[in-house]
Amino acid sequence: MLYGFPAILTPEEETIIVRFRDLPEAITEGATRAEAMAAAVDCLDVALLFRAREEEPIPEPSPKARGEVVVAPSPAVAAKLILRQAFVESGLSQSELARRIGVGETEVRRMLDPDHATKIDRLDRALRVLGRRLVVDVQAA
Repeated sequence: MLYGFPAILTPEEETIIVRFRDLPEAITEGATRAEAMAAAVDCLDVALLFRAREEEPIPEPSPKARGEVVVAPSPAVAAKLILRQAFVESGLSQSELARRIGVGETEVRRMLDPDHATKIDRLDRALRVLGRRLVVDVQAA
């Protein structure tokens, strides 16, 4: 699963507005293109985690249209969302996942909590137990 969402950057008077077609609640801005893109990542993180917290669906990203850029969430947020999705699809209980990972159930609750920061190696370990593999891709900005 890739969480790269298309965004449109609209120059205004002294700012650049960023809007996400698939996430209408996600709007931000920056004084320069670089600032707008950095703000877009933060905005996307907040919008996706809010949806997870509220148990609202996270849409599949639409294909990029002409004039749009693709914005990806931070790696930690993407990994957390993928873990939550894989957990739901697995049908396991939190206690069973904890047993398979070798941690306490409280740790699994934290890993699945959108508001709790979890180290990427912990998320990777849990994903492997759920039959997934975390892959990091570095692209030019």
